[in-house]
Amino acid sequence: MSLHGVELAEIPEETVRLARAVFPKGCLAMRMRDVLGPVFADADFGELFPVRGRPAVSPARLALVSVLQFAEGLTDRQAAHAVRSRLDWKYALSLELADTGFDFSVLSEFRARLAEADAGRAVFDAVLAAAGEAGLVTAGKRQRTDATHVLATTRDLSHLEFVVETLRVALNQIAEAAGDWLVTVAAPEWFDRYSARPEDSRFPSRWAARVEHGDQCGADGMVLLQAVWSASAPPGLRSLPAVEFLRQTWVQQFHQVDGALRWREPKNIPPGLIRLRTPHEPDARTGAKRDLGWSGYKVHLSETCEPDAPHLITHIHTTPAPVRDDAVLEDIHTALAERGLVPDEHLVDAGYVDAEQIHHARRDHSITLVGPVGKITNREQVSGGFFDNTHFTIDWDRHTATCPGGRTSIEWRAAQSHRGTPVTRVRFAARDCSPCELRTSCTTARTGRNLTLRPRAEHDILQQARVEQDSAHWRRRYGHRAGVEGTISQGVQAFGLRRSRYRGLAKTRLQHHFTGAAINLARLDAWLTGRPLARTRTTPFAELRPAG
Repeated sequence: MSLHGVELAEIPEETVRLARAVFPKGCLAMRMRDVLGPVFADADFGELFPVRGRPAVSPARLALVSVLQFAEGLTDRQAAHAVRSRLDWKYALSLELADTGFDFSVLSEFRARLAEADAGRAVFDAVLAAAGEAGLVTAGKRQRTDATHVLATTRDLSHLEFVVETLRVALNQIAEAAGDWLVTVAAPEWFDRYSARPEDSRFPSRWAARVEHGDQCGADGMVLLQAVWSASAPPGLRSLPAVEFLRQTWVQQFHQVDGALRWREPKNIPPGLIRLRTPHEPDARTGAKRDLGWSGYKVHLSETCEPDAPHLITHIHTTPAPVRDDAVLEDIHTALAERGLVPDEHLVDAGYVDAEQIHHARRDHSITLVGPVGKITNREQVSGGFFDNTHFTIDWDRHTATCPGGRTSIEWRAAQSHRGTPVTRVRFAARDCSPCELRTSCTTARTGRNLTLRPRAEHDILQQARVEQDSAHWRRRYGHRAGVEGTISQGVQAFGLRRSRYRGLAKTRLQHHFTGAAINLARLDAWLTGRPLARTRTTPFAELRPAG
């Protein structure tokens, strides 16, 4: 398939005449074409297609069809039918009235190319760039960011179902590649254990019997792995995806105990970021937030939030479910800088904020990061009668600290925190702390008081932020962040953001880029037609709450 097509430049006159007659007030697709222009060009997707081959549908048109498809929640068949039958889509796509469109399967092939090249961001960026050229989005001012969970398209499996299904999938893939060899390896009882899906089987009801069944599955899997790695195995079996997944799963779920293979204890299984959960979607991971647990991914949405401009999504970032919010903040700022859309002020919740993030955002991007920093969590310090770090005078130049009792530290050394970040350990002498009258308010240790300090810039930022966030001015300033919850609600309820349509991180990321572009089209259309933002819904009973 080669790159071949006509640029989305001039709209055919007959298409314009008839579309204007049928839609005198316009509609979303027509308004977007009038305001944003063609948006996409074939050259933007040139690297996805070979130079020579059979002709292909214009990738610029496929990109626009995909965005309109997500904007209206259509299937591939419905989208292809809309290209053939709808005047507003022909107007947006610069098509003749008699154009018969393309087969619906072309859309899935186009998405596969985008996902393989990780080019979904180009589609999202093109819509955002067109809005920028129209003066509808600019750098500076305020933006806000929040994240929500995304459910994988595959179902959750229990511990026992997971290992049984993993072995079953590996057996099926090996049977296709080397069935004659597998017959010589497989024990007769394997056909009863692994021919059917786990949900179609009846596992033992007693816990001890289920553990025994799992141990047996582990032993069978080990027999298969040893056979695959033997010299008599056909070449290429080790490189089968299901066999590699089986090997990784057995490393994570089993270990040798007295020469026998046994389940790992929960404390010995890998962390969620690398722990596998289903052979049908190797990229999906298990995440947790407070009392919510899910299997899949997480998506971060950043948007503008000025009252005199449309609230457009400026960045979408998709990660595995366990990735912490603060770990992606630098990536978000870098992406905004690449687009030329760095805000002056970035509003985020507590998951994104720490002294390190505030310092790096200010130093690297001149962004003021606004969000609640962590409060003091030490039990004695929370009670109010304990001396925290703010009660000590720190002399960064002389590398000393002075306590409220006037004593000077005896040790100042560089170290690392449990997260691997640089810190400074400060220690006071026990001979100074033991007789001190303020000891009960300073330390309960038998030795002297110890302090852990962040780097100087972060230490000063943290102290200042804790003071500022207790003020009414800061709370009013931070109150604008709440609006991003409405964006997540719109994405979930109107655009299916909560559940992945496809398997794998690459395709889920592509889905989110299409969804972000579709939300931006809907919001631009609402802005151009003067449709105001919806008010926060309040129940009739809640409206009766007395003031104050």
